[in-house]
Amino acid sequence: MRIVWRVDKLLDRVSGGRIDTRRSMGMSRLFLTTTGRRSGEQREVATFFLPVGAGFAVIPSNVGSDKPPAWWLNLQASPEGSVRIGRAIPRPVLAREATTEEVAELWPRFVTAYPMYARYSEMTTRHIPIVILEPR
Repeated sequence: MRIVWRVDKLLDRVSGGRIDTRRSMGMSRLFLTTTGRRSGEQREVATFFLPVGAGFAVIPSNVGSDKPPAWWLNLQASPEGSVRIGRAIPRPVLAREATTEEVAELWPRFVTAYPMYARYSEMTTRHIPIVILEPR
């Protein structure tokens, strides 16, 4: 899966954001930049999202792994990041874990759009949260 995401990221860069290989899978993706909790370096990852008000909801599923993805650990250490969709200028965001009420509303939407999320939650013993990325 990491190879697929790297190819997707490369295609995005080469096409200037015009190619969105993930849209055909039922969801669009955004590029999230976080600050490495140990290195302090900027890290960019691609992830599916749903719009939520003026922000975005994302899921740190890590393909059902028992380990959370590094980008979620980075956001827990420093919740400030930025989001880029296509060729748009990156927008600064502040990350927080969704409330119980937000999860009740968003989880079915995520699973409808990308059914593998339900499978990922069955594959792991860890809690897979929904993360809200709010404009800052």
